[in-house]
Amino acid sequence: MPRSKQTKKRQIAPDPIYQSRLVAKLITVTMYDGKKSVSQKHIYAALEQLKAKTKEDALGILRQALDNIKPVMEVRSRRVGGAAYQVPSPVRGERREALAIRWLVNAARSRPNSQYHHFYDKLAAEVLDAAKNQGGAVERKNQIHKVAEANKAFSHFRW
Repeated sequence: MPRSKQTKKRQIAPDPIYQSRLVAKLITVTMYDGKKSVSQKHIYAALEQLKAKTKEDALGILRQALDNIKPVMEVRSRRVGGAAYQVPSPVRGERREALAIRWLVNAARSRPNSQYHHFYDKLAAEVLDAAKNQGGAVERKNQIHKVAEANKAFSHFRW
């Protein structure tokens, strides 16, 4: 983090089809080796699959899934008197969204290849599970919340 002045937040351009910044962020996170067009194909295919399975708005389902994944609290390491404490602290809005998207993509990637042939199949299944408050990404959020709850005794070290 620079000491001289605050860094400016970059404005992310919305994606061309859904005109959504959320979908644009999802495309960026799923991208490998700078291949954005491949990532776009996967995301759009997953959203089309969601629309076909649920007969509802795919963007609405994606938003619902991300709302279910977003963490409220997290633990941060704080060094006090030679000991490192895991101090629970609230998560800012932009970081909440970034963590939710990252956890969603990682949970989709970790799904077994034997059941799903393509990444967009995995992503669609993970988004559906997250919209129902299930799946790997929601488990990750619950795990983080449990750790924060367990370390509530150290909350007075918050800075």
